[in-house]
Amino acid sequence: MINRIRDVRRARRMTLDDVARRCDPPTTAQTIGRLETGMRTLSLAWLNRIAAALEVESSALVSTAAASELPVIALLDSTGAQPLSRTENAVLPSPTEQMVAMRVTGSLGEYRSGDMLWLRRIAPDAITSALNRDVLVPRPAGRFVFGRLIARDGERIQILPPGVGTRQQVVNNPPWLAVAETLIRAL
Repeated sequence: MINRIRDVRRARRMTLDDVARRCDPPTTAQTIGRLETGMRTLSLAWLNRIAAALEVESSALVSTAAASELPVIALLDSTGAQPLSRTENAVLPSPTEQMVAMRVTGSLGEYRSGDMLWLRRIAPDAITSALNRDVLVPRPAGRFVFGRLIARDGERIQILPPGVGTRQQVVNNPPWLAVAETLIRAL
């Protein structure tokens, strides 16, 4: 079994301390570091706590085969492509039980025709964790609304669809919503 906690944590741009504080109950960065490196035994309880802190399924933190990674060979910034100062890998996304996908068929806002979005379903009690993120929300009669979650007022949530001049949509008591996590765009 291969421990992928460090890979997932880095891909989410979180520090050891970020993960430690988000654990329930909180722990120390040193403990998370020891669990990542195998200096401390990774129990199922620890695996579940860290997965919750990283907001991923626990299965994303371990692998029985070599992890699907790509070596990062350069960084791109406003001055152009730059060499790396240290070795880095890009962790490829792997679908989990809570993941769903949405295909973009017409350009809208920052999304282009042909894009594929991977979204993670969350329960209504976790909706506030998705504020200011793009979400897909089910509506009655098999319809959906997609856009930025801008507010929650009791059981009502307010969504601002992408694009110029769009009007906010209000959805009452959705059974779930899905938070956009990964954009796949062919060039």
